[in-house]
Amino acid sequence: MGPGLEAPAPGAAAPAFGASACAGGWLLVAAPGGPGNWARVFPRFAFLADALPEGARLAVGVPIGLPARIEGPGRSAEKAVRAVLGGRQSAVFSTPSRGAVEAGAGPFADDLARREAYARAGAVARATSHPPRGVSIHGFRLFPRIAELDAALRADAALRAHVFESHAEAAFWALNGERPLGSPRTVKGVADAAGLRERRRLLEAQGFAAGVLHGAPPAGADILSLADACALSLVARRIALGRARAFPPGEERDEAGLRIAIFA
Repeated sequence: MGPGLEAPAPGAAAPAFGASACAGGWLLVAAPGGPGNWARVFPRFAFLADALPEGARLAVGVPIGLPARIEGPGRSAEKAVRAVLGGRQSAVFSTPSRGAVEAGAGPFADDLARREAYARAGAVARATSHPPRGVSIHGFRLFPRIAELDAALRADAALRAHVFESHAEAAFWALNGERPLGSPRTVKGVADAAGLRERRRLLEAQGFAAGVLHGAPPAGADILSLADACALSLVARRIALGRARAFPPGEERDEAGLRIAIFA
């Protein structure tokens, strides 16, 4: 963390931010009332971390904590949070083992190298899960971001204390009175109009300006990653206030010491 964004005034609550993966790298959004620019895209997570003010809490929509082996449909965090999401639980993909993520994280010289990495990652995932489970295309596309975040947290103990895993669907569940949303985020890979209206309504009720939510997102981001990052910033605010829920509530950690929990 560094001086890239304005530090809070003495005695103020810890500033809260949400970050979602996007085409341009990482979209960072400040919770309403927080310091600094409301939204920025960073090509690397390290640049994002350096821009955070001292003491900030950051909720990211990317898995943290990679077990060496997976039992059942994903990590304990994914299984726990799906239980409350009802019809929206399919939005939570199953993160495979650390070995599978590392096998598929790239970089890729070309499309052939990407396809070969996908095959390797799938083979490792099946060998390190029970029952054997491969890798989804959606999950594979996120592997470079997962690996980048994992490396940053493993290298910086101070950063680990301020960065928490969340999930946009869990964040909106919390905003909706701990009830699953009525509409999906996407349909056939395209933003669902009803789902976007529902999510924007919840965000406006928490102080996000309509102009922000309905305006053009920063270059490298899209309307979905913007809505996600806004919701995640509110999870970070609840974490700062001691009001967030962890799924599961225990202290499970991976072999690198990273906590495995989705906060909402």
